[in-house]
Amino acid sequence: MEIEAAATAFNALGQATRLELLRALLAAGPTGLPAGEIAERLGLPASTLSFHLRALEQAGLIAAARHGRSLVYAAAPARLAGLLSFLAETCCGVDAGRQAELARFLDSLATETPAMQPDPFNVLFLCTRNSARSIMAEAILAKIGGNRFRAFSAGSAPAEEGPFPEVLAQLKALGHDVSALRSKSWDEFVKPGAPRIDFVIALCDIVAGQVCPDFGTSVVTAAWPLPDPAKFTGSAVERATLINEIYAGLRRRLEIFINLPLNSLNRLALKARLDDLADPHAMAKPGAA
Repeated sequence: MEIEAAATAFNALGQATRLELLRALLAAGPTGLPAGEIAERLGLPASTLSFHLRALEQAGLIAAARHGRSLVYAAAPARLAGLLSFLAETCCGVDAGRQAELARFLDSLATETPAMQPDPFNVLFLCTRNSARSIMAEAILAKIGGNRFRAFSAGSAPAEEGPFPEVLAQLKALGHDVSALRSKSWDEFVKPGAPRIDFVIALCDIVAGQVCPDFGTSVVTAAWPLPDPAKFTGSAVERATLINEIYAGLRRRLEIFINLPLNSLNRLALKARLDDLADPHAMAKPGAA
């Protein structure tokens, strides 16, 4: 790194709020944080936050990516590694062990967020009771995902009575195997021996407001809020229509999902693509797949 570039970076960091902001983004990891969440965490008005974000972005210390309608900011690890390396390169008095340790640390910062591991990919769909929407998503992906995907579903408070009979009947009528479908707790997927989860997709707003189990640091998450058939009070015909609409919406999203270049996109890019699918209008745009 040239001394002018280093001076620019240090100048951008020479302010307490920006240091706090960068520390928050480093703690968030490669997935970053939406601007609104950063403002809430740091207690900053939007205009002040924008000023500090712009200064750090111009110095190359952070980067922004659009996820749906939101801007998500993440630390730029390669730039930070270059800055630390600039400081450390003249540390002649540091012993070989410490130099090797520093080199490994700098390498870990400079490494870009890796792409997903080779398929098959394990996808977990979440809803509170795991009785309708997540059950449908599991069945759809199990049918159209081929050998590249394994589908699972669970909930925070699974229905003791099991999946909705209307949902099972509709799935069966559409040619899905429903014999193994059941309502189950998301705790099953954090026990020893549970399958490694690559994607977690929440299908209701309630789940997004709860504390989910720790599915690992490499999981890609998304939220596709859909109406809950259990709360619908219309007639049987109207409920069947709603279930059909939910099924069709899930199928369109999942058909796009399974055609994404999962092995070549890093996790941050994948999250952006999955978040876009929450918007039904985005699915109709050219290039959505």
